Amino acid sequence: MNNRESSLNNNPNLSKKNIQIVEKILSKNDQKAKELRENYKNEGLYVINLMSSPGSGKTTLLENLSQFEDFKFCVVEGDLQTNRDAERLIKKGVYAEQIATGEACHLEAAMVEKAYEKLKTQGAFSNADYLVIENVGNLVCPASYDLGAALNIVLLSVPEGDDKVLKYPTMFLCADAVVISKSDMIDYFGFRVSQVEEDMAKLKPEIPIFLTSSKDKKSLETFKDFIINNKKQGYYSRHSF
Repeated sequence: MNNRESSLNNNPNLSKKNIQIVEKILSKNDQKAKELRENYKNEGLYVINLMSSPGSGKTTLLENLSQFEDFKFCVVEGDLQTNRDAERLIKKGVYAEQIATGEACHLEAAMVEKAYEKLKTQGAFSNADYLVIENVGNLVCPASYDLGAALNIVLLSVPEGDDKVLKYPTMFLCADAVVISKSDMIDYFGFRVSQVEEDMAKLKPEIPIFLTSSKDKKSLETFKDFIINNKKQGYYSRHSF
């Protein structure tokens, strides 16, 4: 039994019928994610699933990463409404396709497939080695949906507080790396990096933790190099959705 199945079966608020419905939905998503993996492989794309709560700085991080010549990427953007994040990235010269989910609190593989096909039609992959999926801002639902990504990265911004890892364990369990964003504000918020490290050690040891700030190019470069090295090594997420 994988982590997802165990979580469903141990949830006292779900009936057997509800569990069967949820499992059917997720099973269909898993099949589509498997197809996406093949598509990514055929295009030579290394795919990153970027997850966090709203306002943690996912789009700002991508804007800053676009400055590096050795990190060429395109983006699938997920939000409930508006094209604002995609427009921000397009202004930076990054191909970006927006998904407006309406009321859905996460992206599903079928949604990503449609955006992927649009990017492909636009020729977005001709000069890109990476595809970043900027998931809907949410520290719960996105953790359950496989999008076929090679890396699952979770952002935790300093203003959110240092106690989120154990409050939202499902999200951080799926992480291949954790990024503490807006790190230049640590002193203002009394944010304890040690608390995040301690909680991650309990939950999922040996997961790398990065401190990034839009004011610190070196911190961005270190994180960028981590992704590049994982691609070179052929790393693929071991998390079982």
